[in-house]
Amino acid sequence: MSAPGQSGGPHLALVDYGMGNRRSVQKAFEHVGAQVTVTRDLEALRAADGLVVPGVGAFPLAMRNLRQLGLDALLRARAAQDTPILGICLGMQLLFERSEEMEPTAGLGLIAGEVRWLDAGELSIPHIGWNEVTFERPSPLTEGLPAPGCPFYHVHSLAGRPADPADIVGTTEYGERFATIVAHGNILGVQFHPEKSSAHGLLMLASFTRMCAGRRDGAAVAPAAVRA
Repeated sequence: MSAPGQSGGPHLALVDYGMGNRRSVQKAFEHVGAQVTVTRDLEALRAADGLVVPGVGAFPLAMRNLRQLGLDALLRARAAQDTPILGICLGMQLLFERSEEMEPTAGLGLIAGEVRWLDAGELSIPHIGWNEVTFERPSPLTEGLPAPGCPFYHVHSLAGRPADPADIVGTTEYGERFATIVAHGNILGVQFHPEKSSAHGLLMLASFTRMCAGRRDGAAVAPAAVRA
């Protein structure tokens, strides 16, 4: 693997805080041309062109691990530098200000809003399986995906509730309609697992990789075309 700054795809760092399917996310990003390091080393995370926060598990434990490792402050600092950051599943939920899972817990606060239990009605929790995602507005993250949306693979019991509707990129329905793709500037999150979502998931990871390459090379990332 090339070091940051050498030729090749952009260098992404997967934030290793002890939770989540890090290896499968790493392999998926490498498949679309990124150089990937799984690390909790602060210097390596500061040097990366983009950061990915994966995750499977409970929000309070995840935030405790991030704080103990100093990764919460690192993520906020890199967000302030306009570094592209992608949260996946629990990683998306951690981007919000707080969660009600298990006990009220403060999150990273990179996207205004909170994480609450799904109102699934008579449907079973957790929400597991493929579900159609509708794109509510253009985003570089959904560039090249079919309009008005396509299915992705979900596994979760809670969902992020952005305070600003403008931060919602995509929604899906499971008892209620909820945000499953969010974006606030350089901060992006997906509730589903793109690494488990076949060709469409890989296209999304490729789009994030291009965003990181554009930042590394000092080029603006072209916005997605307006969808009908």
